[in-house]
Formats: sequence, C-alpha cells, structure tokens
Amino acid sequence: MRVGFGDLDLSFSLGGAVFQVLNLVYEQLRRTIPSHSHGGGSFEIHYIASGYGTAQVGGRRYEISPGTLYVTGPHTEHAQTPDSRDPMCEYCVYFKLEEGRRHGGRAPGEEAVLRAFARTSFWFGRDTQRVGVLLEEVFEELEQRRTGYVIQAEALLKSLVVKLVRSCEEYAGTDAPAGRSSLTEKSAVIIEDYFLYEYQSLSLEELADRLGLGARQTERLLKKLYGKTFLQKKTEARMSAAVLLLSDEGRSVTAIAELLGYSSVEHFSSAFKSFYGCSPRAYRKQGAPPGAV
Repeated sequence: MRVGFGDLDLSFSLGGAVFQVLNLVYEQLRRTIPSHSHGGGSFEIHYIASGYGTAQVGGRRYEISPGTLYVTGPHTEHAQTPDSRDPMCEYCVYFKLEEGRRHGGRAPGEEAVLRAFARTSFWFGRDTQRVGVLLEEVFEELEQRRTGYVIQAEALLKSLVVKLVRSCEEYAGTDAPAGRSSLTEKSAVIIEDYFLYEYQSLSLEELADRLGLGARQTERLLKKLYGKTFLQKKTEARMSAAVLLLSDEGRSVTAIAELLGYSSVEHFSSAFKSFYGCSPRAYRKQGAPPGAV
C-alpha cells in the first residue's frame, strides 16, 4: 500500500525562506530502503504511524516503533528495514529549503523556528506534538481536494515544521514568490524514488520513460545530478540493500540474490565481491566490509 503526492505545487514561507514540498508519501514498507542521502537544502520528515523496523543513520542502528519521529537533513546517509512480522507504516514528507530575501510581515518567532529546523541534519525521537494527527489531516486534504485544499495543506505543513522543532526541543529537553519546483528537482525526486523502491527491477528505459526523456538524456541527467552512470546507481542501490538484507540471518544468500533481482546467486556473489571486496558469506562472518552502511 502506497499513497503519494509528488505532482502538486505546494510551498510556504517561514522566517524569510521558502519550503518547497517535493513529495509526500504514506506507505507500509515491506522491503528494505537502501542507504541514500539527499542534496543541499533537502530534508525528510519521517513519522511511523504503526509497525516496527530499524533505521540506519551514519552507521548507527535505531529501533523504530509506533510514534517514532525523525528527520534526515542534507547529505545524511540513511536506510530503513521493516520488521517482516509487523512492517512499519510511514508518513514521509520531503522538503526543499530555499533561502529567500528578507521581508516584512513575518510572524514573531518565525526566524527562530527556521534556524532550529535548518540546523537539524539528523534527529531521532518520539512524537510529542501530535504530528501523526496533523499528517492525517494533510493527506485527507490532498485526497479529497475540497475548495481551498492547497491553502489548507500548506498551512498544515508549515505547522508541521513548528511541531517538529518543538518535538526536538521537548524530547531533548521571503518576498520571492514560491513558484513551481524546477524540472531538475522534480526529476531528482523521481530518480531517487525509483532507485529506492524498485531496485529489484531497475531499467534505464523504464526510468527514462518516467522522466519523459530518452535513454541518452537520462544518462546525461544522472551524470549531472550524481556524477554517476545508470549502471553505477543501479549497482549502488542493490549493494546498499544487500548489506541490510544480509544482516537478517533468517535470509539465505540465494534468497537475497533473488530478492535483489539477480539471475543467479553466483552473479550476485560476484557483484558483491567486486563492490565490497569480500563475498556475501564472508561479510556475514567478519562484519561490515569497508564502505558498507
């Protein structure tokens, strides 16, 4: 089950900056989300409505349960693994923060909220501000699309930033118009979702079709955005997922190879050894290879 809104033009101003809302997703995760990060000014808010799993951030493991709330900021490597017995259901909001020109008319305290949010490269804790209820309202507005739903959704998302900052504090104890996101930013969301959620069956032609580009144009875009080819991105996505799946002793190497879309366990083992310098079985015995998350 997955509900997503990545095609809407949603934005709001706070403290002299513009928050572009690039994607909103609600999903029951039944597969591992490989390690990944986002570019400058990009933030993801994760709220777990139900179920269990783990998050790996910066090489550290965090246990996820109902009511977990966390944020991952620019360039923060993170991955997720659901509990196969009770997979987590997650709300995820992907913001692009754009510094705007200073202007009058801001509500008191906005700049303090902006500073607190912008400096949060990573935070993990519990929802103390009823964020879950607010996210339910956001998705209800976007699904029903009643009169004024964009205005209401943007107001709720602005409140979400405030509530996140308050949760962080409690748990620890512009005049430029907000126009549409650039084509490049929208393309980046499509690309990142594709490699995160469909690493079993990645295809350059399929990705190109989703972007509305040709295969060569897609390769050039990947090179521009990530400095990597499609094959390199495909290998990274599968290898990041492989490391997480191998940590589950209940899965055989053969089953993992099939899950990742390899034609044989030998093909998978060869790719893993080429990428990490050891075989999947050796990895299980000796621990994480260099560069693995």
